[in-house]
Amino acid sequence: MEIPMPFSFSTALLLFPSFIFFLIMAWKKSKSPRKYEKLPPGPPKLPVIGHLHHLAGELPHRAYRRIAHKYGPVIHLQLGEVSAVVISSREATKEVLKDQDPACANRPESIGIQIMWYDYVDMTFSPYNGYWRQMRKICTLELLSAKNVRSFGYIRQEELSLLLESLRSSSGEAINLTQKVFAFTSSVICRASLGKVMRDRDKLIEMLKKAVAMAGGFELADLFPSSKLMHVLCWNKYKLLRMRRKLDAILDVILEEHKLKKSGDVSRGEDIVDVLLRMQKNGELQFPITNDNIKAVIFDMFSAGTETSSTTIDWAMAELMRNPRVMAKVQAEVREAFKGKTTVEESDVQALKYLKLVIKETFRLHPPIPLLPRACRDECEVNGYSIPLKSKVLINIWAMGRDPEYWHQPETFQPERFDNSCIDFLGNNLEYIPFGAGRRICPGMNFGLANVELPLAQLLYHFDWKMPKGMTPDDVDMTEAEGIAIARKNGLFLVPTPYNPSQET
Repeated sequence: MEIPMPFSFSTALLLFPSFIFFLIMAWKKSKSPRKYEKLPPGPPKLPVIGHLHHLAGELPHRAYRRIAHKYGPVIHLQLGEVSAVVISSREATKEVLKDQDPACANRPESIGIQIMWYDYVDMTFSPYNGYWRQMRKICTLELLSAKNVRSFGYIRQEELSLLLESLRSSSGEAINLTQKVFAFTSSVICRASLGKVMRDRDKLIEMLKKAVAMAGGFELADLFPSSKLMHVLCWNKYKLLRMRRKLDAILDVILEEHKLKKSGDVSRGEDIVDVLLRMQKNGELQFPITNDNIKAVIFDMFSAGTETSSTTIDWAMAELMRNPRVMAKVQAEVREAFKGKTTVEESDVQALKYLKLVIKETFRLHPPIPLLPRACRDECEVNGYSIPLKSKVLINIWAMGRDPEYWHQPETFQPERFDNSCIDFLGNNLEYIPFGAGRRICPGMNFGLANVELPLAQLLYHFDWKMPKGMTPDDVDMTEAEGIAIARKNGLFLVPTPYNPSQET
C-alpha cells in the first residue's frame, strides 16, 4: 500500500532549506499557552508537524482506527497547524451528529475542494448556512426526490442495456468491470442531471478521480493554511489550478448549450441545469447564483453520484468473487425472481431480500466515504472533551463498521447479519451510517441506491463470473485507493459468461 499524501511535505523539507526557518518560527508559535485544557487524548506529537508521523504507511481511516485502539474512541490529533478530532464510537457520534449537530455542521476546508468545487459554493462542501439550505432544497426537489428517482428509471434501463450488450460481446474474455461500471454510472448521472451524456465525459471522469484523490486535506497548503510559503511549495496546488481551467472549459460548454436550448428542442423538459439558469436569470433566489455556482453544482452531482454508486457496485462484486457461497445464494435468488421475465423492471428488484442484504453488508465493510467530514463552527464538548473552534471532526465510519463491539466477526463478509435486523442506513443506527446522519445526511440516498440495486441485480442475473485464467478468488486485489471516497485502487478484471436459463434442469 502506498504512503498517503500527508508525507509529500517531507520532500519539500529536503529540497528547500528555507523550510527549516519556517519550522523554527512555527515551533516558537506553537509554544504559546494552550487555550483548550480538556482536549481529547492522543499520541505524542512532534513540533510543527504534530501527529503526522503517526499516519506513516497507512491510509488515514486505518491509521485513525489504530490510534483509537490505544487512546479511546475520541482522539485529538494535530495535523500540522490543523486541529482534528476523530470519533470512532456510536455514543460520541450521536453527540456530534444528533445532540450538537448545528455546532459541527460545517465541512472542513482543503485546497483541492476550494479549487475544484468552486470555492465551496457547491452543495456537498458548502458551509452550513442559508445558501447551503437553498441549494440543497433546489437539488432535492429538481433531481433527488423519490419521484424524480423513479422518473429516471428509463435512463438506467437504457444505459444498462448498453452495458450488458458490451459484456456479452466480451464473453469469455477478461474485462475491466470497474471501468465499465464507472462508465455506466457516469452516463446515468449525466443524462439525469444534464439531459445527455456529455462528449467530454471521459476527460471529466479523469479529472474527477484526480480531484477526489487530492481533496483529502493532506496537501502542504492544507496542513499549514496560514503559511504563504507552504502555499508556494504546494506543487499539487498548481496541478489543481490547471485541472480547474480544463474543468471550466468543459462546464462552460454545458452552460452555453443549455442557454441555447430555448431555440432548439425543448420537448424533453427541464433538467437541474435548466432550473438553475432560469432561477439565475429571474433573480428569484434569496442568495443569487453565478455561473460558478451552477458549475459547482454540476461537478457536485457528477462527482458524488458517479463515485459512490460505482464504487459500491465494484466493492460488492469483489466481495462476491471472494465469497462463492454468498455469490451462489444471491444469484439463485435473482434468477428465481426473474425467471421467465423478458424485461426486468426496477419494481422487481424490491423483492430481492438477499441482494439488499449483500448491499448493506458492502456498505458496512466498504462505506464509500470512510471518514465523514465535519468542522466545528461553535465550541462544543464530546464525551466531556473540548472540541476547539474550526477543528476538523472526522467520524470514522469505516472503523465503526469493523468494530467487534457492534458486529460479530466484523471482518467477515456475512450479509445474513442484517437478516431480521432493525439496523438500517437511514441515520438512526449511528454505528452504521454509510450515508451520514443529521442535518447533512446524504440527500442523494435514494438516487444512489437506485443506481446500485438494479445494475447489480442485472449483472448477477445475466452472467456467470469467473476469475481470469490462472487466478483464484483469493487473488482479488482489495487494496484501497487514497482520497475522500475510498474505491478499490486497481481495476477488477473478471470473465463474464452469459447465463442461459434454458440450460437449467
